[in-house]
Amino acid sequence: MVAAVISAVLGRLLARRSSDPYGRYYARKGARYAVAAVTVVALAIVWQAFAGRLGVVLGLATAGVAFAMQEVIGAVAGWFNIVSGRIFRVGDRIQMGGVRGDVIDITPLRTKVMEIGSSTDGGTWVRGRQYTGRIVALSNKTTFTEPFFNYSSIFDFIWEELTIPVSHDGNWHEAETILQEEAARASSSEGADQAMDAMVDRYPVGRAEVEPRVFVRSTDNYMELSARFVVPVRTARSVKDDMTRRVTDRLAAAGIEVASTTREVTIR
Repeated sequence: MVAAVISAVLGRLLARRSSDPYGRYYARKGARYAVAAVTVVALAIVWQAFAGRLGVVLGLATAGVAFAMQEVIGAVAGWFNIVSGRIFRVGDRIQMGGVRGDVIDITPLRTKVMEIGSSTDGGTWVRGRQYTGRIVALSNKTTFTEPFFNYSSIFDFIWEELTIPVSHDGNWHEAETILQEEAARASSSEGADQAMDAMVDRYPVGRAEVEPRVFVRSTDNYMELSARFVVPVRTARSVKDDMTRRVTDRLAAAGIEVASTTREVTIR
């Protein structure tokens, strides 16, 4: 009863010092928690049943605190992992805990990410790698428990692919030429080549091909042409959009139809 009164009075006094409603809310909660902790310590001191068993009590209390704060301890350990291992830093584009976005803040407990959408993830309404407007806070412990991806730490480029199906009877050779020319126009091969040199100097990995190429695959329905090219990670969607428009216009001008597994039937 006394503790409840003290908690209420202390909460009111602290709340008066803040003009912010959020500040007053957290002041009252902080006062309540502080009074509860002091009350528990006072009871432990005056309770004679604990006499001569201080070591046991402290051991049990430590075990309880460690169990209750295992998420916090894991988050702090994850923060050390991020800082010491240089996994990512503010400004990097990452995927962590199923969330994609740009890192805007790193604290000992959480990493804040400005979320981007995805064409493959139905969890966001933005169907591309552009900002959704949401800021997501992720526990640093996630770096230990789930796969982590960094899109821009060392190699600030990604490989994109544009796939166009052309019928077996169509002029897929000319379509291949069009795709190759447009891939070369859209590709950032020169910058990617320099970034690849830096990666090879830092890590014992082989060089990856950064020059644009068109791969052809024959299926039961059509010839599948896939243009593979490298672009800066933050402009991938706009670059692919421009390239798709140009390829579509050039194919139409050349009289090459894009194939499909569906069939259009007109009934007169």
